[in-house]
Amino acid sequence: MFRAMFIGAVIAFSASASHAADLVYEYAPAARQCETLEASFLPEGRDLSLLRKEVVSRMEQAIAVADDPQWISSTRPVFVWASEAKVACGKAYGYLQSGWRDQDYLAKCDCFHAKMLRFMN
Repeated sequence: MFRAMFIGAVIAFSASASHAADLVYEYAPAARQCETLEASFLPEGRDLSLLRKEVVSRMEQAIAVADDPQWISSTRPVFVWASEAKVACGKAYGYLQSGWRDQDYLAKCDCFHAKMLRFMN
């Protein structure tokens, strides 16, 4: 009897838990927003000082969002993408300070920032 109740409870829990992580409508399509790193709006040919300003702007905005209680407690993944953006933009900025354009971190900075903005709306 106990075993049947346990199995029933496990089945009921798994059926409800499969949808629990899906808190945001249309999350999956938006996750495919930047599948390739070549889709970045921070291209290689830009002036280094302008590139620094754009990266710093994205990083500062991501820091502000990641520190905002509204987004920290939200069911939307804004806080996650803000946290990812601030790290990627910080690393990209660090490389830019030494004169190196790390295309991977520039693209990640741009992509994660775009995802953050997408889920804020």
